[in-house]
Amino acid sequence: MTTVAKVIEISASSTKGIEDAVAGGLRKAARTVKNIKGAWINEIKVVTDDDGSIAEWRVNLRLSFLVD
Repeated sequence: MTTVAKVIEISASSTKGIEDAVAGGLRKAARTVKNIKGAWINEIKVVTDDDGSIAEWRVNLRLSFLVD
């Protein structure tokens, strides 16, 4: 039997931090994408306030999942 996986890219954000952005993105994707087996963080970005403090963390994730 052959196993086939597909990779998609999503973006997620959080005001708490990178880990929260990744976890939230995975939770949201898992609502419609089944059999998620892993993720890669492609890019990390921050949005800043005028004083330079971090207002929001953003991540781009590549998710792999098995195709039925």
